[in-house]
Amino acid sequence: MKGNDMKYCIFSAQYLPHMGGVERYTYNLAKNLIKRGNKVTVVTSNLFKMPSRTIEEEIEIYRLPCLNLMNGRYPVLKFDKEFRCLNNRLKQKDFDMVIVNTRFYIHSLYGMVYAKKEQVPCITIEHGTSHLSIHNKVLDKCGAIFEHGLTMIEKNLCHNYYGVSEACNDWLKHFKIKAKGVVYNSIDIEEVEDIYKEAIPFYRQKYAIPDEVTVICFTGRLLNEKGLPSLLNVMDKLNQEKKEVYLFIAGDGDMKEEVYRRRNKYIVPLGQLEYKQVITLLKESDIFCLPSFSEGFSTSILEAVACRCYIITTARGGAKELIVNDEYGSIIPNNKEAILYEAIKEAIVNKKNQKQAIEKSYERLKENFTWNIAAKKIDDIYRKIGEKG
Repeated sequence: MKGNDMKYCIFSAQYLPHMGGVERYTYNLAKNLIKRGNKVTVVTSNLFKMPSRTIEEEIEIYRLPCLNLMNGRYPVLKFDKEFRCLNNRLKQKDFDMVIVNTRFYIHSLYGMVYAKKEQVPCITIEHGTSHLSIHNKVLDKCGAIFEHGLTMIEKNLCHNYYGVSEACNDWLKHFKIKAKGVVYNSIDIEEVEDIYKEAIPFYRQKYAIPDEVTVICFTGRLLNEKGLPSLLNVMDKLNQEKKEVYLFIAGDGDMKEEVYRRRNKYIVPLGQLEYKQVITLLKESDIFCLPSFSEGFSTSILEAVACRCYIITTARGGAKELIVNDEYGSIIPNNKEAILYEAIKEAIVNKKNQKQAIEKSYERLKENFTWNIAAKKIDDIYRKIGEKG
């Protein structure tokens, strides 16, 4: 079903080629809105000194000058001559709706101000379930105060908030914001299926892992908040007990050096992989483990379910909206090592339950978490709050 040839502008502080959940959400939402007959412009930060305006896969992209803080985790706009020039070009556009993708960036505030000045309907999509952390109590406290101040201003500019999960909407209550609904983080299941069917076995063969041996997989940003320290410690314990279990870790991030320092026969870092390689890895894995203590709705979990992995993750974020109970996977209350250890050990032993859970979670994924559903939801939101004249 087609949309109404709407012109959407998505303000996203981070975008490809920078890798992360928000970036992939923006890209996939834009791509599927276009499939529905709409036009999409993405306004993002120029983290890699790329051309200020490009068209990629029919998506018009404006990259604004910025300060690259925290290795790209928190870009800050530079209001210089180049910014003013690009802003003037954007003012000449006639967008039907502005979508601010994430809330806690200066870039997000700019998107809301732009929508207000140009009198364009605006929605904001929340991705977080906690304050941004750099694991320094003083700086984290300062960051939380800054976020509250920024959000107080934003609440006066945008009145339509949605989350990528119900968990994100619960987090918005922390700022006294009542969300109007959910635009779920999603997956292009047909694309994954095509890659999955054509994937040639590689990783088990390369590391001489027999089919009957359990392989656990982690894919995504290598960050402390993803629970990697707990997962690495549990793997050490399992291996000390002579349990033959392998862990593949694919991705890049702040913990890269730590992960490589702790590699051994059973802990195998693979670095940043291309998308097809990730799907191949997931196809050869039995369990996907994400013991995160800060999460919106992990794209990696969606990909793992599409590749028929059993899921072990925490109750943080939107995963519990896919893995609704223990018939669908394992949702643990937190990532304490003792709890994570028991969850992994149970999954390894109980193969029958594991297979049934994989089938149920896969069916739920297909019915609720696809990009065509998310794009249709955006069109429906526009028709509800933004249709003019």
